[in-house]
Amino acid sequence: MSRFLLQGGLVHDKTKRLGDLTPARLNRKGIDMRRIPFYAALLLLTGATGLVGADRFTVEKTADGAIVKLDGKLFTRYQKLFQNKPILHPVIGPTGKEMTRPLGEGDHVHHSSFWFTHGNVNGTDFWHKGGRIEHRDFLVASGGKTATLKTISSWKDDGGKVLGEESRVMVFDANDKARWIDVDIVFTAKVPVTFGKTKEGSFGVRMWPKSTVKEGGTIINREGKKNGDAWGKPSAWVDYYGDVKGETLGVAILNHPGSLRHPTTWHVRTY
Repeated sequence: MSRFLLQGGLVHDKTKRLGDLTPARLNRKGIDMRRIPFYAALLLLTGATGLVGADRFTVEKTADGAIVKLDGKLFTRYQKLFQNKPILHPVIGPTGKEMTRPLGEGDHVHHSSFWFTHGNVNGTDFWHKGGRIEHRDFLVASGGKTATLKTISSWKDDGGKVLGEESRVMVFDANDKARWIDVDIVFTAKVPVTFGKTKEGSFGVRMWPKSTVKEGGTIINREGKKNGDAWGKPSAWVDYYGDVKGETLGVAILNHPGSLRHPTTWHVRTY
């Protein structure tokens, strides 16, 4: 599992902000396995305290995916297929602002808000739209005290051949100071599969443009390495934070100890 944390407010030592990043595994060798688990989480914070206890989440399935709401307001949309993969967009932080870059803007247009791919699977590049991850079905789409989406998708190579099946569970939760998404992905191979060496793969988040280091933002990992020094380093989490429409907000990805090759290395850029 991984946790994706959406957060706001000022940085202080005890919270160690967790923010905008595009992590990837920098493998020395390819991975050849039948079932590969990936766990992560996304976290978003504000400065207040308290817990969410009531049934505040709703999930509505739509023709192109699903809408997740918290207290009647948009948290995120799951899109079954954008370019070549399922994504979450927009992702709304705890102060009501979009945390990820608008789709199709700027460089690297394949960086689509919040996604999961890999740059080399049996030679097919899913990161740059060579392969295709096709949503097949919702197994769970439910609200309540949390929201849960469980999906099944097929990974197809650039010739249309099915390489494997992805089972994904995303649990959306919040309290008065944070929002987060726990993500559990299991890839089951249908043919012999190698996840090859690449710096571009796994969970990706493209943050709001003005929150980057280039625009005055900050990258920090668990070990305290900052900005460019955090690139390619193993760490249990990385936080990227900066200005989002006048507020200091950030996104962190936390790598679960049960994930393959924990702690992962990070492809986290300053732009």
